[in-house]
Amino acid sequence: MTFTANEKWKCAERELALRKRVYPRQINEKKLALREARYEIELMHEIAEDYRRQAIDDDKQGELTL
Repeated sequence: MTFTANEKWKCAERELALRKRVYPRQINEKKLALREARYEIELMHEIAEDYRRQAIDDDKQGELTL
């Protein structure tokens, strides 16, 4: 199976939103350290941004598929 940059971007955005929703509870329950949560959220944000830029480039080249 092959995925487009646009599909990867949307998936990364969903994962980022999930982490922002779930991590505060995990921090409060001492299951996740605040520093680790911040790191993981920022990392997923960067991944989403990379795919967003790639999706934009693909769109400019007429390769974007939704």
